[in-house]
Amino acid sequence: YINILAWSIMMILILVMSVLLFCDGGNKTVNEADLHYLNGYWEISEVVFPDGSIKAYGVNPSIDFIQFEDGKGYRKKMQPKFDGSYNASNDTESFTLTQNNQNFILQYKNEFSEWEENLVALDSLGFSVTNMDGIQYTYKRFEPIKIPK
Repeated sequence: YINILAWSIMMILILVMSVLLFCDGGNKTVNEADLHYLNGYWEISEVVFPDGSIKAYGVNPSIDFIQFEDGKGYRKKMQPKFDGSYNASNDTESFTLTQNNQNFILQYKNEFSEWEENLVALDSLGFSVTNMDGIQYTYKRFEPIKIPK
């Protein structure tokens, strides 16, 4: 009887610890040392809307190129070509990155509008931002399609 009771208590503790670890996993903060990961080519992987609905993306005809250094950067739309080169759009969205408490904010401004995105996750393989409407955009590092010759 004691072994069953000890086993039950241990299983409950494991369950509680698992739930706590899982819940804490959603509260990642972005570290300043990781901001250099923003540099490079990115493709959107999913969008999560405020109502919880999700739009997943497969193959993307355009990707984003981000260049960031010393608190400033830009984002440019690119279209990958099969030969490994890119067609670049003429539009460039410049941004500044500021820290507000534990959050990093991408602030965009052009002649037509201003907007902000909260950087909610960032590592070498992906990042997520949430805009002012509560829509979360998740990006993954772009991997060019390799066609054997």
